[in-house]
Formats: sequence, structure tokens, C-alpha cells
Amino acid sequence: MSHEAVSALIKRSNALGADPRFTNYAGGNTSAKGTATDPVTGADVDLLWVKGSGGDLGTLTEKGLAVLRLDRVRALKDVYPGVEREDEMVAAFDHCLHGKGGAAPSIDTAMHALVEAAHVDHLHPDAGIAIACAADGPELTAKVFGDKVVWVPWRRPGFQLGLDIAAIKEAHPQAIGTVLGGHGITAWGETSEAAEANSRWIIETAEAYLAANSRPEPFGPVLDGYEALPEEARRARAAALAPVLRGIASHDKPQVGHYSDVPAVLDFLARAEHPRLAALGTSCPDHFLRTKVKPLVLDLPPTASVEEAVERLKELHEAYRADYQAYYDRHATGDSPAIRGADPLIVLVPGVGMFSYGKDAQTARVAGEFYLNAINVMRGAEGVSTYAPIEEAEKFRIEYWALEEAKLARMPKPTPLATRIALVTGAASGIGKAIATRLAAEGAAVVIADLDLAKAQEAAAEIADGTGAKVSTDVAIGVAADVSDPEAVRQAIDEAVLAFGGLDLVVNNAGLSISKPLLETTERDWDLQHDVMAKGSFLISQAAARVLIAQGLGGDIVYIASKNSVFAGPNNIAYSAVKADQAHQVRLLAAELGEHGIKVNGVNPDGVVRGSGIFAGGWGAQRAKTYGIPEEELGKFYAQRTLLKREVLPEHVANAVFVLTGGELSHTTGLHVPVDAGVAAAFLR
Repeated sequence: MSHEAVSALIKRSNALGADPRFTNYAGGNTSAKGTATDPVTGADVDLLWVKGSGGDLGTLTEKGLAVLRLDRVRALKDVYPGVEREDEMVAAFDHCLHGKGGAAPSIDTAMHALVEAAHVDHLHPDAGIAIACAADGPELTAKVFGDKVVWVPWRRPGFQLGLDIAAIKEAHPQAIGTVLGGHGITAWGETSEAAEANSRWIIETAEAYLAANSRPEPFGPVLDGYEALPEEARRARAAALAPVLRGIASHDKPQVGHYSDVPAVLDFLARAEHPRLAALGTSCPDHFLRTKVKPLVLDLPPTASVEEAVERLKELHEAYRADYQAYYDRHATGDSPAIRGADPLIVLVPGVGMFSYGKDAQTARVAGEFYLNAINVMRGAEGVSTYAPIEEAEKFRIEYWALEEAKLARMPKPTPLATRIALVTGAASGIGKAIATRLAAEGAAVVIADLDLAKAQEAAAEIADGTGAKVSTDVAIGVAADVSDPEAVRQAIDEAVLAFGGLDLVVNNAGLSISKPLLETTERDWDLQHDVMAKGSFLISQAAARVLIAQGLGGDIVYIASKNSVFAGPNNIAYSAVKADQAHQVRLLAAELGEHGIKVNGVNPDGVVRGSGIFAGGWGAQRAKTYGIPEEELGKFYAQRTLLKREVLPEHVANAVFVLTGGELSHTTGLHVPVDAGVAAAFLR
């Protein structure tokens, strides 16, 4: 049973973390103090429960708390070596832990332990940071809050900041919290309810002051020609630019992207002050850890052509990289972590929106959310004062903090398909769904493309749920795609690009079959199968290749062909002919796209009966009739005619796709992999 203080802490944390006005994803921390029984001595012991390193308040559970002996943490004051060596105190927290399990203590542990209050909140609300990053922050704090909230000059999070806040609380018994210069707020209370109420009062009071006192246009007047494009034109331009932008963001290492065109971003980019403010960079430490110190901003209006925008973006990228390298060189010391890449994580395009990047879809999305927080902070500060974030040198000390580097080193090893974006056609069921499920399990962001949108979305949600994702669209999305329709294909590819920033891996799986002898095969039978599989694969590959080439990151195209592409079976003229067409598309595209680093390979399954949409749609009955056996015995029949006497399942085809795309076969293209349990007549020659 949880301690009552822990139950109250989790309830408060989840409530505060659920509101983006109060704190951002994985930002801030909360704590509670209480007395429990020491299992060794049986005596009472005072404990501190505090959100551990890297956790998220909105989804915090008891497992995400670090539990420490309060007397031992406070005793660290006697051995504290001073601010120049305060990072050493984080390792000392490990010697203060109570029991086993729980999360690793964060750098903010001292803030919570040293403040004489039973419950402490440290949050990063936009309104609070606006005051914290205003040029006259100390005066504003007094004006807005009176003596209930005390200004704390900027100090990097650590043991000394905890000592400072503890001293302020002791010196100001009437205070309920502080504004931390350039950072956020801290509040406290003797009960969990009081701490939450004080946090909310500080944030809501700041919001009310900013709303009542802000000048009408904090970001200046609208720049002529920089207004947001209409939605359809805006999204079309975003889709056209996204592959190039992803290539820019992935120069040093591959990134997944996210696109946002929320009104706050579009308005910021339409205003006269956006170049100045963007150049000043973000504010709160949590912000620029996710967004880099500043974004790349396209300095052209949306009236410029896509070609002009692309050319200018490439020039700006070179300048950004040089500027970032210079920033690193200005501040790096002999023991600084190595530079982590000089590409932007946020790209702002006037009239179009914001593109954000990260190691996976969630990280990319959250980076965008953090820059939106930064825009809100700038608006608040500029509305009542002047936006004045912390100095560049201090930003570097946060971004290249040894403790942050250690946190990165603790991250799990990337999965084989991490940073890769996959589109699988015909993926709402059967082989396609099995492929999409495997790719997602290996770390890819997956687009489920299917003729039936509802089923595609249902499959995407199911696949995401299977990975344990908190936000399903960070793993998979469903899109409608009639692969025989060029416009529908273009729209599906655009949706994929807007969802995840680009494409890396395309699986041509959509298909159907009608089993008939030559004299019974109609022209419609022939055209339908060729439209869906031969033409459909061609259209998908063509549209995808445009994205892959524009990105400049290579990629994979995989065709799910068939054993029938090389095996001549009875009563199967249309299906086998179209599969032979697909098989040769593999060879042709491998030859053509190799210069762009794009691998094109095929998989030749045989007789996937169980879980197959094609077999369930009548093909099974037709083939069973051809072979003179009951339909329910078709899988066994196919297995017995193979060399291995094994039935082929959708998961076996998915395995082959993963092998071709998972990185080990980096030098293999133009290959067809049989997944047929051994059919000698289908051996490739």
C-alpha cells in the first residue's frame, strides 16, 4: 500500500502535468516528505519522495519516484564542496537512497530536500517563464505577486540553487514560492493541496497580469506577404518542403520529423519581430535541450516558389552549421562533451509552419511543443517588457552539461529501425499488417495505407497499443490509399511526410487475386489486378522515390511479389502475370535508384492462407477448388508440397522484410527472397 504522502504526490503531479499551461512534457518535478518505518531498525525515518530524472509529471507513477533519506540528503550540506564542484552532489544522492528500485535522483533533488516544506513543486509554465525571462524580471515579480513570491537570480540547477531557495523561504516566511530567473517557478505548502493551490495561484496570477497588461502586438505588425497560406496550399507546400528539410536536419544523423501549423506559430512567423526573437533563442533550460539554442528560420515569404525556398534553405543550413560550430568552439572546454551535431532541430517557414526533429516521432513532436512554449514565453515577455533569455555561455553550460551527457549515455540502445519511417500498402490486415507490426516493433514510425481508411486507422491504433506508446500517432497512423489512383497515392505520401517528416522504407503489399483459367479470365479481371498491383506498385514507388531522392538519405523499397512470379501454375494467368511484372519492377528500380542509395528488393511468398486477406476474400476457395481439396485444408496442402513441409504465415513474410531493411543487408539490392518453405519449381535461376 502506498504511503499517504505518495498517493497525494502522484495525484497532484498528474493534475499539474496534465495541463500544458503549467508545465511541459517531462519538465518540472514535484516532491513530498513524510515519515515511514525503517525496515532495518523498526524506527521512524523521514523520507523524501521526488520525481526522478527524465520522468513526466502527467503520467508519473510511484515507480517514477526517487526515495531518499531526508537526514542524509540534508547532511550533504556539510560536505558540499562549492558551486564549482556541485555536479559531484548528484552521485552523492545515490548514497542517500532508501530501499531499492525507484528512479534515479535528478539534479533538482536538493531543491526539494533542502526547502523546509512538506510538499514542493518546481514547474515550467509559459506565463511564469515569461516573467523569468523579462529584462526587468525582479521588478515584475514584485509588481505581479507582491511579497508572496520572491525573485531568484539565474543559477544553473543544482545543489547551490537548492540552498538559495531554502534560504529565501527561511528569510521570507510569508512567501509561497519563487520565480527562478531564466527558468521557471517553485512553490511549496505544508499539504499537497496547499502546494498545488500555491502553484496554480502563481501561474494563474502571472497569466492574468500578462493578459491585462500586454501591448496589443507583442511581436510587432504583420509583415506584408508573410501571412499564413490557406490550409490546403499551406499543407501542400509543407509536404513539398518536408523531404528537403528532413535531409537538412539529418545531415549529421537521421532524424524523424513533425509538422505543426497551429495559429500561434503561424502568427509569430507573420510578424515583424520574429527574426530578432528567433535569433535570441529559447529560454528555459528544458527548452533548448530539446530545440537547440535557436531555430533555423527561412527568410523568404510564402510567395516565393518552392524551388527558391529550397535553394535558400540549403544556403541557410550551411550558415546555421557554421554558426553552431562557432557557438560550440566559443564555449567548449577540454572536458566538454563532443559536439552532438550542428543541424537544426527546429525549422520555421513563414506562411507554412514549424518542422521539428528528434530521434523518434515522440521526441520530434515534443521538440515542437517546446518551441511553441518558447513562442508563448516570448509573447508574454515582449508584451509587458523585453524578452531577455539567459546568456549564451549559460545556455552552452546546460546543453553540454556532463550530467546531461551521462543521462544520454543511460538511454537504451536504439532499435534497428529507429529513425526510419515506413509506409506499407494494404496494411490493414493480413501480410501487410504483420509487416507493419514488425517494423513498428523494431522502432520504425509506420504509415498504414489501405483502401479502407477506418480499418487502416484501427490497425494503426492496435499496432501502436502493442508497442506501449502513450500517444498512438507517435508510432503509427492510418491513411486511405487507392493505389491505382495517382491522386490518392500522392495524398497518401503527403500525409506520411506531414506526419513523420519523410519516408525511408516503402513496402508494396496491396494486392488481390482472382483465380481463373485463361478462357474464363475477363478483361476486367486482368485490368483490376494489373491496376492494383502492377500500376499500383509503380505509382507508389514513383511517388516515394521523389521523397527519398529529395531527402538524400537513401532508403528501401520492398515488393511483396509471389512464388507465382517465377512458377507457372494452373488457372492463374492474370495474378501470375502481374506478379512477374512486380518482380521485374524490382530489378528495374534497383538498377535506376541505386545511385541515390535506394535499395529495391522483393519477397516471394507462397500460399499464406491463415490471416491472409486475399485468401479470405475468395482466393482460397478458388485455389482449393483448383486442387480438389476442402478450403480448410489448403494451408496444410501448401505445406506438404514444400521441401520443409511448413506452412507459411504472414509473420514469416514480415521477417523477410525486416531482414532486407534492418541494416545487416546494407549492400543488397535487386534480390528476391523466397518465403515459401521451399518450392523447387520456384527456385530463382
